Amino acid sequence: MGGFFGAVSSNDCVQDVFFGTDYHSHLGTRRGGMTSYSPELGFQRNIHSIENSPFRTKFEKDVEKMRGNICIGCISDTDPQPIMVRSKLGLFAICSIGIITNADELTEELIDKGCANFETMSSGNINSGGLIGSLIAQKDSFVEGIRYAQQKINGTMSLVIMTKDCIIAARDKDGRLPIIIGKRSDGFCFSFESFAFQKLGYQTCHELKAGEITKITKDGYEIISEGTDEMKICTFLWTYYGYPNACYEGVNVEAMRLRNGEIMAETDIKNGRLPDVDYVCGVPDSGIPHAIGYANKSGIPFARPFIKYTPTWPRSFMPQNQSMRNKVAKMKLIPVHELIEGKKLLFVDDSIVRGTQMRETVEFLYENGAKEVHMRSACPPIMYGCKYLNFSRSTSELELIARQIIDEKEGAEGGKYIEEYSNSNTERGRILRDEICRRLKLTSLEFQSFEGTVRAVGIDKCRLCSYCWNGRE
Repeated sequence: MGGFFGAVSSNDCVQDVFFGTDYHSHLGTRRGGMTSYSPELGFQRNIHSIENSPFRTKFEKDVEKMRGNICIGCISDTDPQPIMVRSKLGLFAICSIGIITNADELTEELIDKGCANFETMSSGNINSGGLIGSLIAQKDSFVEGIRYAQQKINGTMSLVIMTKDCIIAARDKDGRLPIIIGKRSDGFCFSFESFAFQKLGYQTCHELKAGEITKITKDGYEIISEGTDEMKICTFLWTYYGYPNACYEGVNVEAMRLRNGEIMAETDIKNGRLPDVDYVCGVPDSGIPHAIGYANKSGIPFARPFIKYTPTWPRSFMPQNQSMRNKVAKMKLIPVHELIEGKKLLFVDDSIVRGTQMRETVEFLYENGAKEVHMRSACPPIMYGCKYLNFSRSTSELELIARQIIDEKEGAEGGKYIEEYSNSNTERGRILRDEICRRLKLTSLEFQSFEGTVRAVGIDKCRLCSYCWNGRE
């Protein structure tokens, strides 16, 4: 995924951007970067790998030396960013979040048009910032260039450009990711996560619309290209990605997760599927508030039979290698034996993707004496790999446990019945759940419905992206 933060101030704002960017560390662990500008030192840029050490540790010494009344920072799970670009539009720093699925085609097209070369990373891939900068430079202004880039790029692209005078923030054309502007007495900032600037004394003053382009200076912000109310914001921001304090489109993440858990319990009660268990438990971290909501509504006590060891591995999906992700998932969850042995447990997780980590967790619970393990997924079955962001990315949809089972049952024809398989009240829906239970050794399994998810978010379903669940764009 990735996240970014920046500020323009009448005072030096490098420390603000240091802390604001660090508050996006839950969104990625590959690379971090900061770029500032001061008339005395010009542009100053630092980029570090943060795979083995957190952003804050890597940039503490850099921040002591950097100066500037304008600065941007980025957490990236893809390319080293921000990068510096010189073109007919001048010298500027650029960083982006999202994914470009047609990068190779765009690169070839630009080379054919006369772009002599691109700087490549050690992998041979083109840095997305360089590609976006080249697309923007095809036009005569930043607004025209950003619009052109948004039109050409498949996937999702939210970007930030920093010149020596201002910051230009552009939310992706479908509004899948947020950009929020904060105001303080000495200047303005932008952020992916709203809570990142609230701790620095800024107050929310504007949330960019889908496709909107806004210019930010120390004196204010100006919408230089209007956005639209039509959007497809990623629903997983609330279910999984977002930090509990974050708000998107006015909806708090923690509050949504509590409502979501309540709705799941309400549905189980209505359908006669509320199991007789000793405790309701959440798979740390994002599953915990969903589980608290479930426990509150069902009246079953909440407990934590697993505690996540957070000092070293805050999230299991972060390592790039799948086998390492699985190992980390196993190592970081430490059991509380008194809450497991002889107990019937219901766990709530944010989602079920491949099922590998969940199967190992369930096996470990049984090894430690659990009597029963029930599971509730806080979202519908994942049927499609995400092509807009990095969530549930896969080389094949058959890596997804739900699609594996459907393919084994009905082959390619099964794709016609995705909606039935997602619905627990259909024969195909029960077949899917029973088979996942068998494979993962679960006593019972239910998924939140898309309708329940929409109700928990509280935003019209037409404005929510649901591609990974139903393939609808």
